[in-house]
Amino acid sequence: MEKKIIYLDHAATTPARPEVIEAMIPYLGEYYGNPSSIYELAGISKKAVAQARQTVAKALNCDSKEIYFTGGGSEADNWALKEAVQSYANRGRHIITSKIEHHAILHTCKYLEQKGYFVTYLNVDENGIINLKELQAAIRPDTILISIMFANNEIGTLQPIKEIGQIARRHQILFHTDAVQAFCQVPIDVEDLKIDLLSASGHKFNGPKGVGFLYIRNGLKLHSFIHGGGQERHRRAGTENVPGIVGLGKAVELAMADQEERMDRETKLRDYLLDRVLMEIPYTRINGHRRLRLPNNANFSFQFIEGEALLIMLDLKGICASTGSACSAGSVDPSHVLLAIGLPNDIARSSLRLTLGRETTKEEIDKTIDAIKEIVSKLRSMSSAYEDFVRWRGNRR
Repeated sequence: MEKKIIYLDHAATTPARPEVIEAMIPYLGEYYGNPSSIYELAGISKKAVAQARQTVAKALNCDSKEIYFTGGGSEADNWALKEAVQSYANRGRHIITSKIEHHAILHTCKYLEQKGYFVTYLNVDENGIINLKELQAAIRPDTILISIMFANNEIGTLQPIKEIGQIARRHQILFHTDAVQAFCQVPIDVEDLKIDLLSASGHKFNGPKGVGFLYIRNGLKLHSFIHGGGQERHRRAGTENVPGIVGLGKAVELAMADQEERMDRETKLRDYLLDRVLMEIPYTRINGHRRLRLPNNANFSFQFIEGEALLIMLDLKGICASTGSACSAGSVDPSHVLLAIGLPNDIARSSLRLTLGRETTKEEIDKTIDAIKEIVSKLRSMSSAYEDFVRWRGNRR
């Protein structure tokens, strides 16, 4: 009998919903027209792209003309940072971000530093939240951009986005947020939150891979990121990925239809998971804020074990999880996020991220917890550090 997979890595990617695949199929075959052409067949594709754009705009409470489709979240992040600083270089060359951003932001910032820009990397507290007073203090006369992620992809912590937006707007500084993990998971109103630029990716909310978008507030003079054609209102050249865009639009429509109910359900399951693990597995800590976190995110550190060993043994039991960002899989270095919240290297290396999805059941959570308990116990029994710790505790009694 085939082993049933328990998939708890929805922060890495999500399965496309059947309705999404069904919506995409006609645009892979029957309606194959290029939206930039002028005949009727092309018009069908053009209309489908426009409809998806409107769907995304409605979810963010913005104008559809402010949505620009991209090849994914990393492209959107690169576009937002590189072109924002270039377009507004006459105002200054200083950028503010945080130490726990996704590498699409951090690596872009390093690239910009090589080009003569100056970057301030804000510290975060033990829960992964920036200090607003430190943000205020970091602002200089030449600051042109603040880029702070909406929710962290590893520990799930939500940032005080509204307050950041207000600070940026008050100082007439552009505010970009990487919302790849947050879009469709929690409500986002770009007008209320004073967001100027926002990145998202379709495969994080049951849409297709290889498609995302960048929200650019009307009035911003961001230059084109990819040159070669007049697509996306002359700001992003290249023939539109019509099937992908249609799929993304359908995924947004479906996600927004049950967002409140899904958030409530996932929050309850997540809290059940957090509570059981903390109560039943000693020398364990939760990483990230206990309450101000994504509904579907649980991140733990299990002292005296290696997270990679735990992952491999979970995989042998048919349970898919991760130690952190999928973009850093295979790295021998501990997570930069966990180090930034103050964890020592050995604790950072013992982390496990479990992220739930719309199909996750309580039965799957129970099976996963039981498996983790068994594996952690087995790994600790082979750990000389754990053996020494138990002996030390015994001698203190």
